[in-house]
Amino acid sequence: MDFPIVWIYWALSLTIVTYASAYIIRHHRQYGYPALVGFYVVYLAASQVLAARIVEFDLGIAVFLAPAGVFIYPFLSQAIDMINEVYGEHKTHIAIGIAFLTQVLLVAFIVMTNTLTPAPFFAYESMWQEVFAQSLRIILASWVTFLVAQNIDAWIFARLKERYPNRVLLRSVSSDLFSLTVDSVIFVVIAFGGVAPLIPLIIGQIVAKNVIGFLDTPWFWWYKRYLEK
Repeated sequence: MDFPIVWIYWALSLTIVTYASAYIIRHHRQYGYPALVGFYVVYLAASQVLAARIVEFDLGIAVFLAPAGVFIYPFLSQAIDMINEVYGEHKTHIAIGIAFLTQVLLVAFIVMTNTLTPAPFFAYESMWQEVFAQSLRIILASWVTFLVAQNIDAWIFARLKERYPNRVLLRSVSSDLFSLTVDSVIFVVIAFGGVAPLIPLIIGQIVAKNVIGFLDTPWFWWYKRYLEK
């Protein structure tokens, strides 16, 4: 995997979304909340699809195996922080509920279309079914993990904002660190308990998600500073 190119795409996509969100909120505030929820839903859907591919996460000193979705999933924590920062905890929980319903629909649409007979000339049916025929256990793990971890993130962020209103990075880093760790543990236990070694999988997910989550912190700081101008 060409790691430097991955980081270029990662930084570019995060920059575009952060700037677009801040610009819309500042100049067209009535569209800010739906725009942020839209980005949030895209992050979630992308992370679910990309989770089907296992990749090497190379930190230079160690290599971890993790789903490719780890490059996208921590964006969820930043997106939910961006919503929480401007629109408050109540609307943040609403955004989480909306995003969850979209994922239920996504799975329903995939299951629905997988019942159709493929065209005779479609040569990739077996690969398609292999990638998208997720087990009920994996789907359940994803849904439970998302609801628990994201609502914890929203709650912690809101409490820290009340207590330390001027500590922008404190509330972002702390809420993301805790929620991404909880997310990794719950998902691996539910999805792979009894069928795979849990500790290596948990460690790989915790490290990968929290590294990405920490690296996107400057973008949240930039988002906050832009809105304060």
